[in-house]
Amino acid sequence: MLRVYSLSLLCMLAFAANSYFCRWALGDQSIDAFSFSFVRLFSGAVALCIIAMLKTKVSLNLKLLRKHGSWLAATSLSVYAISFSVAYLYLDTGTGALVLFSAVQLTMLGFTWWQGVRPSYGELLGSLIAFSGFVYLVFPQLSQPDFIGFVLMTASGIAWAAYTLIGRGSKAAVLDSWANFSRAVVFAALALILMWQQIQLSTAGLIFAVLSGALASGCGYALWYSVLPHLKGQQAAVMQLSVPVLAAAAGSLMLSEDLSLRFIWASLATLGGIMLVIASSRKKDA
Repeated sequence: MLRVYSLSLLCMLAFAANSYFCRWALGDQSIDAFSFSFVRLFSGAVALCIIAMLKTKVSLNLKLLRKHGSWLAATSLSVYAISFSVAYLYLDTGTGALVLFSAVQLTMLGFTWWQGVRPSYGELLGSLIAFSGFVYLVFPQLSQPDFIGFVLMTASGIAWAAYTLIGRGSKAAVLDSWANFSRAVVFAALALILMWQQIQLSTAGLIFAVLSGALASGCGYALWYSVLPHLKGQQAAVMQLSVPVLAAAAGSLMLSEDLSLRFIWASLATLGGIMLVIASSRKKDA
């Protein structure tokens, strides 16, 4: 399990990096949201194709594509990616993060309850502490959310939760991720064609989109699919609350800024809550 948790941390770091790539590309309007989503998914599919061929030593074809992944997972992935990109045109970073992760937590917790799996008191307490720490971290950045942005980011969070839940059944993480990304490119291409009048490209925007797709999304999501079968739904959900903490820490390091007292307390609460969830889950299984 130490290996699983270590790999999970790498996943969270990839997700945190992805948030920066998206912010730099879309915040500066270096690229439009639909082109960003298409390039992100396409470059992710290409990266995963190369990784899959190197790992499996077999040529990828349509037969293998039909065997792995699913259209449901691809639909969830494309809805998440496109809605996320467009939503950040209407929401600031803090509000967007709060809406996104709230939707993820509620969806995954609700699905767990629907399956008849009841989290222990320790898991519930840990989740509450972690979420409180996360809210405390982003609170200064919160503002009244735009309705369209709120709806899109909520849809993005639900779609990401669905993609995560589907991944818990993955037995070939790289091939499943490659197949899902390849199918999702179809949806992103259709969205780009429908919104062709909004196309806005620049070299910087394309570079950030490729980095987001090939590194943070392609490699990060494949790694996430490899650890999900070893995590409980509650664990997988609450771990993702560490992403804003890691992103804020990376931002402080890159800007050589001192960490604020708010960040320290928020980090302790968020990470402490996550550790409590993990410890409670292991105790329940013992």
